[in-house]
Amino acid sequence: MIRFRYICLTVAAAAIVTLSSCSSTPTAENPSAPVASPPVTETVSENSHSGHGGKEKININSAILSELDKFEAKLGVPALSNKIQASRPYGRPEDLVTKKVITQEQFDQIKDQVGVQEVVLTGEAKDVDYMSKLGLMKGHLLVAQELLDQNQPKQAEPHIGHPVEEIYVDVEEQLNERKVKEFKTTLVSLQDLVKSSPKDSKVKTNFTSSMQAVDGAIAALPADQRSKPGFALQVINELLDSANSEYGAAIANGKVTAPIEYQDSRGFVFYANELYKGISSQVAQADPEAHKAIDTSFAELIKVWPAAIPPAKAVKIPNDVTKLVKTIEENSQKVVDKSNTQAQR
Repeated sequence: MIRFRYICLTVAAAAIVTLSSCSSTPTAENPSAPVASPPVTETVSENSHSGHGGKEKININSAILSELDKFEAKLGVPALSNKIQASRPYGRPEDLVTKKVITQEQFDQIKDQVGVQEVVLTGEAKDVDYMSKLGLMKGHLLVAQELLDQNQPKQAEPHIGHPVEEIYVDVEEQLNERKVKEFKTTLVSLQDLVKSSPKDSKVKTNFTSSMQAVDGAIAALPADQRSKPGFALQVINELLDSANSEYGAAIANGKVTAPIEYQDSRGFVFYANELYKGISSQVAQADPEAHKAIDTSFAELIKVWPAAIPPAKAVKIPNDVTKLVKTIEENSQKVVDKSNTQAQR
């Protein structure tokens, strides 16, 4: 499990919203933002200036997969987009080399297009970031529940611990701002109980309390905001990006070699699919073709994780999962773009 991956969600959310803000419509995080709002992020510092000849920089800390594909196409490196994403965060462009994502020779070919930027989230981007992190917590708990139901407490325990150890600290400030009751102690108590007395009847009660606490934190965002396709699709894509990275880390030579990462990705995808079901009818009405592509891709994605206990052989290789995630991402953007155009008429 790579802790930094969750930190990058903040920046990733900002990038997606910044792309959409040109037409000023919610993209993936906060449905309540007005349609004609200004950009919802503020640049704090930028470690690289504009490239020669006016080339636009691609922020490798926040760019979505379809943007990173530009590097993959130029260098001809298979699955490079996924490798860049999995190795986040980057303190400077040269980290692509020091982290062995690409060689120095390859970096020299794209260095004028590589940027690293820090941002402060505001408005819708901040809400998307908040919902995405809670969605990761939710995904962890969903798979933990499956494993507990299958009498696998040792496998379930890490997925109860990860929300506390890796995510809570990144969302704690926002929880306080939104006046959400602290629930870290609830998660810690559940983790300790599963470790020490997994058969205790209190496990079920404490688990229910933990899940309700996360749901309550999500409910701090207005229901009408969470149900807007533009907002929900941004959150869904954040969850899928994390799932994609986790799945890539779980598979080696066609086999599931890291069960925890496999299970993480399962939880994230299943919760993302649940969110999509809540807005699918709206998406189908707005753009039938995009809905069909997203719905079909989700149906294929779900098959990748036949059970919480991983199969010996992977159902799909990481590259195939990446393609499905990109299809959902690209068609989600079509829906957002279309809603922006309609709103401006």
